[in-house]
Amino acid sequence: MREQLKKVIESTVSHRPMTHCITNPVTVNDCANIILAAGGTAIMAQDEREVEEITAHAQSLVLNMGAVRAQEAMLRAARTAKKLGHPVILDPVAAGASRLRGDMCARLLAEGLISVIRGNASEVRALAAGAGQESGVEADLHDQINEHNLAESAAWLCDFARRTGTVVQLTGAIDVITDGKRTAVLSGGSELLRRITGAGCMLTSLTGVYCGAVPDKLLEAAVTASEVMKHCGEQAEARVRKEMEGTASFRTRLIDAVSLLDAEEIASNARLHLL
Repeated sequence: MREQLKKVIESTVSHRPMTHCITNPVTVNDCANIILAAGGTAIMAQDEREVEEITAHAQSLVLNMGAVRAQEAMLRAARTAKKLGHPVILDPVAAGASRLRGDMCARLLAEGLISVIRGNASEVRALAAGAGQESGVEADLHDQINEHNLAESAAWLCDFARRTGTVVQLTGAIDVITDGKRTAVLSGGSELLRRITGAGCMLTSLTGVYCGAVPDKLLEAAVTASEVMKHCGEQAEARVRKEMEGTASFRTRLIDAVSLLDAEEIASNARLHLL
């Protein structure tokens, strides 16, 4: 798996895949910039009158429920991507917070339009439970995955991945990524990622650009995105601590770190294991 991480990063830089993001307006600029930093290209079109045409030019599609008003655009874009065989990555932001968001996620999954689900524990549990619980954007404390509930959490994630035919990328202090057959667990990262808006949206965008580079290796692409975010988060935190900077600088340093990352270093230092 470590060698695969290196190949995903190198393929992204060499092929410069385009990722079409229908994403949260609060974080759209950061999402575009982190895709560019990773070596890809980005387009952030949301008008339903053009999304099918735009999606046809892209190698992957990211759908973020923070753009909940763009539901028609999401459906049209996802159906186009599916028809073309391009990966579609869903970020179910606050999926359990409202029926509107939960129903939209359920519709996308029911139509078989989603390739990868990237969310925190509360969001993924809400999808798995049919959006039956109330939860905000941040993961509830009782939902977070730790060493004590890791085996149990991995089991229901595998089941959810198999039922939906997706790769499930649950992220937090510990990331668990599974396609229902293989499961990777990653540790590390920076606590400062929880103190900026859009870290999750940026991670989903990274997943999107990596999936666009290697559409036949979606699990490896998702694992790479998680590892890059954890590694670069740690680098960014070290930089701001040294310079006595704050969270706004951390966000900038995070994107800087992605733009400067070394594929060999990521592969060598990845703190991951397979279950």
